Amino acid sequence: MQIKMLKSKLHMATVTATKLHYHGSITIPRDLMDAAELREHEAVLVANVATGGRGETYVIEGPAGSGSVELNGAIARLAEPGDKVIVLAFAQMTEREADDHTPIVVLLEDGNRIEAA
Repeated sequence: MQIKMLKSKLHMATVTATKLHYHGSITIPRDLMDAAELREHEAVLVANVATGGRGETYVIEGPAGSGSVELNGAIARLAEPGDKVIVLAFAQMTEREADDHTPIVVLLEDGNRIEAA
């Protein structure tokens, strides 16, 4: 049996920009992608901390160290610049894999800098 498990998350990312008239995606800096082991074009769930709104999109790579987290296309309606979001990635695993799995949790502080991982 396969189980859908949390693979990793970016916790409390600050949205820095929204681009409604752009391909749907979330732009995440390469350093944050690496910390959360996210791949370009990987599907993620984005949840707005204040409103509870959530939506699925995919990751595109942004410049490392930029601190820029941008919502693009339809997902841009989920939040405004300054809003806090949680970016969640999931993986299918066998029960045995799930028993030994610990998700990666990347805590972010102001400027989308890594506080702890």
